[in-house]
Amino acid sequence: MKKQVNGTLKKLQERLEEIFKPKEIIVDEIYLEKKGKYTFLTIVLDKIGGIDLDGIVKATEIINPIVDEYDICDGEYILDVISKERG
Repeated sequence: MKKQVNGTLKKLQERLEEIFKPKEIIVDEIYLEKKGKYTFLTIVLDKIGGIDLDGIVKATEIINPIVDEYDICDGEYILDVISKERG
């Protein structure tokens, strides 16, 4: 079950958009999703030409400490930074 951007996630998205704009990376979507007993905070990034695995790793290193500044949800969650699917 996806939970779309609430107030806190919206603020997080705006902050990340500011940080990634100079890198021409788009913060496409942020949502919380419960899968079984785990909660995932998924951040979907996009860029013209796509983002390779190294780019996702570098973005995650930037995102992780920023996410820690926000009270995303009660309890634990798994941060999942992904590139938008191309179809």
